[in-house]
Amino acid sequence: MEQTDRYSAGEALDLRMAIDGKRVEASDRARMTTEDPATGRVIGSFPAATADDVDRAVASSKAALKGAWRAMTPTARGRVLSRAAAILRREAERMARIETLDSGKPLREARTDIETSAAYFEYYAGFADKLQGDSIPLGMDYMSFTLHEPVGVTAQIIPWNFPLTTTARGVAPALAAGCTAVVKPAALTSLTSLLLADILDEAGVPPGVYNVVTGSGSKAGAALVAHPDIAHVTFTGSVETGQGIMRSAASHVASVTLELGGKSPVVVLADADLDAAVEGTLKAIYTNAGQVCSAGSRLVVERKLHAAMMERLVPRAAAMTAGHGLDDPPIGPLVSAEQLRTVGEHVERARTRNSLTIAVGGRPLKVPGFEGGHFYAPTIIDDAPADAPAVQEEIFGPVLTVQIVESAEEAIAVANGTEFGLCAGIYTRNISRAMAFARDIDAGQVFINQYFAGGVPTPFGGTKMSGFGREKGLAALSSYYRVKCVTTRL
Repeated sequence: MEQTDRYSAGEALDLRMAIDGKRVEASDRARMTTEDPATGRVIGSFPAATADDVDRAVASSKAALKGAWRAMTPTARGRVLSRAAAILRREAERMARIETLDSGKPLREARTDIETSAAYFEYYAGFADKLQGDSIPLGMDYMSFTLHEPVGVTAQIIPWNFPLTTTARGVAPALAAGCTAVVKPAALTSLTSLLLADILDEAGVPPGVYNVVTGSGSKAGAALVAHPDIAHVTFTGSVETGQGIMRSAASHVASVTLELGGKSPVVVLADADLDAAVEGTLKAIYTNAGQVCSAGSRLVVERKLHAAMMERLVPRAAAMTAGHGLDDPPIGPLVSAEQLRTVGEHVERARTRNSLTIAVGGRPLKVPGFEGGHFYAPTIIDDAPADAPAVQEEIFGPVLTVQIVESAEEAIAVANGTEFGLCAGIYTRNISRAMAFARDIDAGQVFINQYFAGGVPTPFGGTKMSGFGREKGLAALSSYYRVKCVTTRL
């Protein structure tokens, strides 16, 4: 009983969906459960939405476009979003604890996620009254100008690795632009997206502006994306699912923003600051146990520095202990038994079928007291060829694959050598080489002598199979408004 109390939210987590300002069950009363990835213990439940529930949510959001939300001035919308940020910060510790219990990530990372979520609402609050159009000079006999209008009802399909952060990342700019949102969180991690409804309600968001439908992707998610009244879909997830969403959205000509997979390189040249490169590489791959789309999962290192990097990386990875996220360990569990199995299969194929060297890790972990948890050892696969599946495929776990190159020029070619193009990092003391890398790398975001740099104001998105469209920063707003041009003869 002591462990149950310690590793709990301290409150009931059996939640209901948020539709039209009310908490509701699924129309057929079906529910799903969610577990703590560190223990395997069920910690809460939520409704399994039907297509009828999705239809109710979309209808509510469509009606809200014409009600109090439309009548609210942009300045007032900004104040609402600012209040949401303040309330989220007030509830930060509670929300972080629930996020950790639901996703497994260490508490310090969950706290950062909650602060980042608040920062999204704060940032976009400042732009609600600044989405202004242009005047177009057509000569003395005409007046022509543009208006920025909300696209309409948006669907937000949320991944399981950053539940609240990704929700806020899409919802905040959508609401700033005057849109409404129907959120479908991942079935594995639905709790904080549901709790956000209470925060937005307290902040003054009118009923229907933020609706949440929970359940499976194949049922609730598919019905939402296919709904003819959805004007835009924002999705973060796998390439295969993203391709299906594109096809479904095309049926009613909805626009899409897709943030898909990644196999991002961390390039370390021979002249790099070794200490900074080691710290950056560890952060890039072991944050959230590697369950990050933009994780630096490939170390592309010049041969002259390879041995020195491995001499430092291997013992550091071996020393990382795993545990329950609420104890704030160096590394937490993977999100589910299925994800644990998937990561293990990738590494075992590298070991047995591809005969690659597993320098450290390469096995599931049994953590005393948490035998039901989904833990995997921090792993490094050394000296992998370019065509190895461990290089080409997204593993989405704490697995770093090392590729050795002979020159800076080869490093760029190798870094570009996958079908993904989400992020890339480089460590070098030569700014000219760094800027040449930034110019030539096929990626949506580039970090120089650091990794995971930037924040809320920096645009984020991919190229190639990593998707298209941009989230974060000013660039995200363009997904949520359309430009109307008005011209009159004088």
